[in-house]
This record gives sequence, C-alpha cells and structure tokens, in this order.
Amino acid sequence: MIKLEITPPASQRHAFTHLGFRPFFLAAGLYALVGMLLWTALYSFNWQGLHSAYPSITWHAHEMVFGYAAAVAAGFLLTAIKNWTGQQTLSGTPLLLLAGLWLAARVLPFTGLPLVWTAVLDVVWLTGLLVAAALPIIRAKQWNQAAIVGKVALLLLANTLFYLGLLGIWAQGMQLGLYAGFYVIVALILTMGRRVIPFFIERGVGCPFTAQNHSRIDRASLILFLLFMLADLLAMASGHPGSAWAAALLALVQVPLHILRLWGWYHPNIWQKPLLWVLYLAYGWLIAGFALKFLSLAAGISPFLAVHAFAYGGIATLTVGMMARVTLGHTGRNVAEPPSLVSVIFGLLLIGTLVRVVAVWLLPQFYALWILMAQFIWIVAFALFVWQYAPMLIKPRVDGRYG
Repeated sequence: MIKLEITPPASQRHAFTHLGFRPFFLAAGLYALVGMLLWTALYSFNWQGLHSAYPSITWHAHEMVFGYAAAVAAGFLLTAIKNWTGQQTLSGTPLLLLAGLWLAARVLPFTGLPLVWTAVLDVVWLTGLLVAAALPIIRAKQWNQAAIVGKVALLLLANTLFYLGLLGIWAQGMQLGLYAGFYVIVALILTMGRRVIPFFIERGVGCPFTAQNHSRIDRASLILFLLFMLADLLAMASGHPGSAWAAALLALVQVPLHILRLWGWYHPNIWQKPLLWVLYLAYGWLIAGFALKFLSLAAGISPFLAVHAFAYGGIATLTVGMMARVTLGHTGRNVAEPPSLVSVIFGLLLIGTLVRVVAVWLLPQFYALWILMAQFIWIVAFALFVWQYAPMLIKPRVDGRYG
C-alpha cells in the first residue's frame, strides 16, 4: 500500500524526494536525451541493441508516449494535485520507488530479458501513478478533478493494450494502444494547457490583462477531441474509409476552435517572455497537427507529419516550457527571470519541429538527412535543458522551504 506523508516538515534534507516534479522532470529530461541517442543509433546507424522481438520504430513511438511524456505528466500531476487539494502527494521513499519502476521499464528492453517483464513493470508503474494521483483527490473530495485521474486510467489501459499486442496476445492491441496513449497525452496537454497557459499569461505579461476563455469552446473542444480520437481508433481497427474521413473532418473542425481559444489568450507582451511564447507557439503546433491530420487523408500527405507536429512541436516543446517554469516556481526562484539559456532550448525545439515536419514534407528527397538533423537538434536541446535544470531539481529550494 502506498503511504502518503500528510504533513512533512519544511526541511533542506532529501529535497529531491519532496515533490513529484523533482525526480520525474529530471527523469523525463534525461530520458529525452538518452532515448533519442538510442533512437538515433537504432534508426540512423542500424544499432542492434534492442530486444529482437521489439521493432525499433515501435519502441521509439512507445517510449516518447509512455516513457517521456508519461514521466512529465507524473511530475506535473504529483505536484499540481498537492496545490489543488491541499493534500500531500507522494514523497520520500514511495516517490523514489515509483520513479524506480518507471526507470526499470525503460531499461529492460535492452537487457535481453523476456518482454513480459517490461510489460509487467510498465503497467505496475502506471498503476502506482494512478493510485498516487487519485488518493489525494478522493481524500479532499474534489470530484471535479476526476477527469484528470480518468486520463491517467486511460493511459494505463492504452499501455496494457499495447503490450497485449507486443506480446502477441491481441494483434491489433499494439497499434490501438499506442495511438490511444498518444491521444490521451494530447488530451492531457490540451486540458492542462487550458488551465495554466492563460493563467501564466495573465500573471506574466507585466500589465493588467484578462485572458478570454469561453465555456462553449471548452465544451466543444472536449467533445470534438473525444469523437476524433474514437473515430481515428475505429478507423485503425476496422479499416473503414468512413471512419477515417470522420476522424479527418473532426480534426479539421478543431482547427478554428483552438485558434479562437489561442487568440483569446493573446497579448503582445508574451514575445518578451520566453516562458510564455514557448507555450503559445507549442499550442500552435498542436493546432497544426489537427490540420495536417486532415490533409493526410484529403491531400495524401504522410500521416507522420501530423504525428510529429503533435509530438515534437506540441507535446515536447510545451512540456519543456512547462517543466522550465514549474521548476523555477517550485524551487523558490523568480519565474519572471528565467535563465537566458531557455530561449535557446525553446528555439532549438521549434527549429527541430520545422525540420521534422516542414522540411520532410517539402523536400522528401533528403528524408534521411532531415531525420538525423531533427534527432541532433532534439539531443542538443535536451542536453542543455538537463545541464541547466538538473541542479535546480536536485538541490533544496533557494528560500529554504519544503518543496
């Protein structure tokens, strides 16, 4: 049973285990770096270090979703839920054990051990995250937060389906689980983005400003994304062109909807604040992902352009921006004065997205070069992120408080 420490004393000792953002943001940053080095070796240099029954491209896709993105989600949720509920979230040894389960599931595919062990540990760690996220919400009786816990449950279900496919139990499980998990992460990013991006902009532009949010847009975006996700998964499962066109049209409808949302959050001062413009531009790449999803069917372009607009430009760039800001705030630093290096990190990820999506689209004859370049840019960006932020995540808060 996971034991939560209800009222931990403010202390400088063992700061690394005070809140979930510390181990999981560090793990996410390091894994984005190491995982991409491994993917570059596997894909671009034909390294054979991965388990022979695990296709390398499938491993890459799975680990970006259930490895990197899930670690960021764990760090964010185990920190934010404490603020929302007033209940202490997982800390101390239980937090390290949860992070250790995550790490073990990342390492096992390269050990040669049967993949069933990877599957078991990966499912167990997500189950632990689900319990750790749900308990404080249940104790505080904040049932309005149930949707967040529901997304973690769906992520767990998607990962289970993936491994049923990988282990040969249900052939369609691998693709359906992978894309279901991917869309759950996109949904989580959209949900958290709606909560925090306008909040950060209002408090970061340096002048009175109220970001515009419309309940109709919020409800419509939630319903349309759910329908889009179900239609696309149904199209994969059935191969029916009607489902594929339904998914494409549902993706297209979301483009103007999210543009309106983004316009309501706009203030010209965001361009003076890297921790604001990175979130704004990353959200824009999510919108581009919906447009490219439609074009993949309507114009016959590669569906992986949409995937990487969502993943590289949207998920990766937005999560790095979030980690950069959350780390500053929760280690007692001034979020209005981030390290100057963050602009370089954010700029590299946005350039990498252009290479992986736009250059690949317009100049496909240089595909291998663009892929290698996008991999290299990603590696440099995350190396800089880890170099800049690892000391903040490991060391105690600068103000001496708990957290």
